[in-house]
Amino acid sequence: MLRTMLISDYNQVMALWGNTESMSLRGVDSEKNIALYLNKNPGLSFVVEKQGLVVGAVLAGTDGRRGYLQHLAVNAASRGEGLGRQLVKAVIDALAEQGIAKTHLFVHADNKAAQGFYESMEWFARDEVRMFSFNSSSELNV
Repeated sequence: MLRTMLISDYNQVMALWGNTESMSLRGVDSEKNIALYLNKNPGLSFVVEKQGLVVGAVLAGTDGRRGYLQHLAVNAASRGEGLGRQLVKAVIDALAEQGIAKTHLFVHADNKAAQGFYESMEWFARDEVRMFSFNSSSELNV
């Protein structure tokens, strides 16, 4: 069953993300910060449940102009069932309802499986853009 992510899903979602290869989790993924993110981006993040267990999850939000898909994962036993595609479609549809037509995501350069997944859904790499980051915190894992 696909439904909107709730903060009460946090422990199961973090366990899923933590057991997903090439998934980068940081201090910013604390329960407090995820709760703030969900509150600022209501109805944009989703989970898939089977028998009461979260087997897929996606965190997504918007800055008001563009959508951002983050932390998509489906547990290994449920891959190949189209759950990842359902989660991505749910995000794109929810963003479209807010008038957001373009969505971005970040994939590790060496994560060929994820790149292939997104390419199969007609996402395209933006080689003309380079990501820069700035950390104003003393914590390096933000």
